[in-house]
Amino acid sequence: MVEPGLLLVLGALLVALALLFGMISRQRRLTHRVGSFGCRYAADPETPLLAVPGVAGYGTGRLDWWRLVSLSARPAHSWSRDRLKVVGSESLGEVDDRGRPLLVVHCRHDTEEFALTMTTQAYAGLVSWLEARPRRARAF
Repeated sequence: MVEPGLLLVLGALLVALALLFGMISRQRRLTHRVGSFGCRYAADPETPLLAVPGVAGYGTGRLDWWRLVSLSARPAHSWSRDRLKVVGSESLGEVDDRGRPLLVVHCRHDTEEFALTMTTQAYAGLVSWLEARPRRARAF
């Protein structure tokens, strides 16, 4: 007969492994999407060092951001391309794990202000994506 305590420990271990596999699979899926880039999100632009790591990706008419450590399939934040503005950027004075310089990018979406920390290459892509948005037709 198997000890009930051992079964409980084995069950908890299996649940932990399934959760770990789910998080790793999610991270891999997010980071390998076309148009995705790693960045950190700070709700308060004045404290970019307290930013949460995540992955951003370009959607149809929006920029989505997912927390890196989460099981959620939905983005934690989503900003409309038409209402998203880059207010400014500044060098963080750091580099990522590949030696690329990092920038703190100050953004505004309607009345929400936030900061995204990203590489200079990701910043160039973000600015290009915003500038390439279709212009609204003027009513005559």
